[in-house]
Amino acid sequence: MTRIIAISNQKGGVGKTTTAISLAGAFAKLNKSVLIIDMDPQGNAGRGLGLDPTAVRKTILDALTTDFDINKTIRKSENKNIDVIMANLKLATIEAKTHDQEPLYLLKNAIASLTKEYDFIIIDCPPSLGLLSLNALCAADQVLVPVQCEFYALEAVAQILSTISRVQKNYNHNLEILGFLLTMYDARLKLATDITTEVRSLFKEKTFVTEIPRNNSIAEAAYYGKPVTDFRPTATGSVAYLSLAREILNGK
Repeated sequence: MTRIIAISNQKGGVGKTTTAISLAGAFAKLNKSVLIIDMDPQGNAGRGLGLDPTAVRKTILDALTTDFDINKTIRKSENKNIDVIMANLKLATIEAKTHDQEPLYLLKNAIASLTKEYDFIIIDCPPSLGLLSLNALCAADQVLVPVQCEFYALEAVAQILSTISRVQKNYNHNLEILGFLLTMYDARLKLATDITTEVRSLFKEKTFVTEIPRNNSIAEAAYYGKPVTDFRPTATGSVAYLSLAREILNGK
């Protein structure tokens, strides 16, 4: 069965899109089929796969707010195992275009119309807890929370936990926390090790064993429009995301 994973944290710059693309690349290396759904108006998930969101006529917005077939919004990436449904700045107008009586289930209903089966659907959420992120959480089976190893990390985690709890109680009883992923980890920095220790102490088994290091190859891969696992397979960033993929497949 398809696993639907939302990657969410209302704090910007924590590695949500990087994780969506890189984790998809790692799953693809392990012969899993992946659909990335970009729910961020910035459209960076498409850019990170070498596609231009400004050149796409039909995006996730059309599938959410009109009768347009979601299957016709799917675009293929250079990686044969990764497809993507793109977003662009027009997605920011969704609230003005939404007249549905249940606007939190727009994405869930759209996903139900997919005709191709995937091993994983990864939803890249925007840096907010508004309608777009709530749609992702209502559609997902699990939520992965990237946590940047920096000062405001735990404050952001408290906010996303509150939102997840509200969604679980009122809208999606089956939503589970897949895990907290420590990102941009630099073992040379005491703050990074302190944050890591605190997160592992608070969330224990819900924190992934894998830590994503600061790694130039990850940033370079985004520039060249490829998952880091394709761009530079032996880089420490690639190895880390492959480790994360295996951790998820083996029971997270």
